Amino acid sequence: MVPLEGHKFALGEVVLTQGVHQLVLQGLVNPAELLRRHGLGDWGDLCDSDKRLNDSALRPGDEGRVHSSYEMDGVSTVWVITEWDRSVTTLLLPSEH
Repeated sequence: MVPLEGHKFALGEVVLTQGVHQLVLQGLVNPAELLRRHGLGDWGDLCDSDKRLNDSALRPGDEGRVHSSYEMDGVSTVWVITEWDRSVTTLLLPSEH
């Protein structure tokens, strides 16, 4: 898998959970923007230690899951998780994990 131009890693297949899909239909979430931020290494609303874990997961030979968290409207939070092998990226609500 090849990363999109400017992205730090490949996203693989992108999937949305039902909860995120409903937010998209309501116009509350723009998945393309969240995927852009995630792929560029903008981890959103994570603590510093989780951000460091993501940065470490991007080093060759040290691949791991990459996780971002974005507060959308002061109420909803969307997680974006890319699997360790970069085969799938999932947008989901924390309650769907």
